[in-house]
Amino acid sequence: MTDRPTVVLVQNSPHSGPGRLPDWLEADGAAAVVVQGADLVEQVPSLAAAGAAAPDGVAGLVLLGGGLLPDEDERAPWLPHERALVAEALDAGVPVLGICLGGQVLAHVTGGTVTGRSGETEKGLCPVRLLDDAADDALLGPLGELAEGGEVRMVESHVDSITGLPPQAVHLATSDACGVQAFRVGDAAWGLQFHPEAAPERIGTWDADELAELGFDRDALLAAALERAPENEKQARALAAAFAAVVHRCGWKTRPRHAEERGHDPAHDVSGVR
Repeated sequence: MTDRPTVVLVQNSPHSGPGRLPDWLEADGAAAVVVQGADLVEQVPSLAAAGAAAPDGVAGLVLLGGGLLPDEDERAPWLPHERALVAEALDAGVPVLGICLGGQVLAHVTGGTVTGRSGETEKGLCPVRLLDDAADDALLGPLGELAEGGEVRMVESHVDSITGLPPQAVHLATSDACGVQAFRVGDAAWGLQFHPEAAPERIGTWDADELAELGFDRDALLAAALERAPENEKQARALAAAFAAVVHRCGWKTRPRHAEERGHDPAHDVSGVR
């Protein structure tokens, strides 16, 4: 057994990497392992038996973004397994952090609604407003002291969005442009529409023509984002530290052994998975 809990980060697209998260999680005492979506079934057959990716089991699961909907299985054949891992994590109490597409996957699995081309498009470093329930939330609570007027600034890049919260979800953050910016299911599973892993500088690498078609000017987005980059880094760093603390407190103690004891592979048990 290692003395550092393993957090697996699932990369769903080559264009949506883990950014700042691995370094931050490592600094907070976790072992961050990035697994490509195409390799997910082989490298993480279940959270309890992840092989070389996590020899002592997965203590935390991060689902990254990507230009997909959570049930576009023909485009991304690993998505059914990703959804099954989310269901397993919820059952076992393993902390989950879903980012953009990842947050939409969590919503989909737990009974929410995700709409493609919803009209809630956001690009750039955008305001995210914390709601009352965020004040004592383990993930977003620490951002309260860093919020200006109740708002934080986070990188956003999406045309799809969560348009219906899961029945048991706690709504934690919103914005004028997009209703569901953050939610929690249970005690330790969060879905975010924004990208704490992405530094504002990344906006400069986005496709200028695609942005123009959506009505955005990349240079203007980048300039505005860089003005508030230090604020964003502090806020995103606090969020990452909060998730690492949850993993240490919760996931490291509740690594999913129970399914193995029952004699089946939870990664292939998709009961209740939408």
